[in-house]
Amino acid sequence: MFYQKNVGSKERVARLVAGVLMGACGLVFFGATPLGWLALGAGVMTVGTGLVGFCPACAMVGRKLPDGPR
Repeated sequence: MFYQKNVGSKERVARLVAGVLMGACGLVFFGATPLGWLALGAGVMTVGTGLVGFCPACAMVGRKLPDGPR
């Protein structure tokens, strides 16, 4: 793999839920406006990081998962 996972399992679930809610709320409250599409895009990116387990922003600041079982 080209990346090392830096998002834990509990945070992955939280990102999935938050991303879906972010995208849905963006379209419901703002409709098909630029702000609504921006919220939808942010939600899609959040869901993507939850599915993959890798966050580029966390990698840029050097975040890594601790070794060993939790």
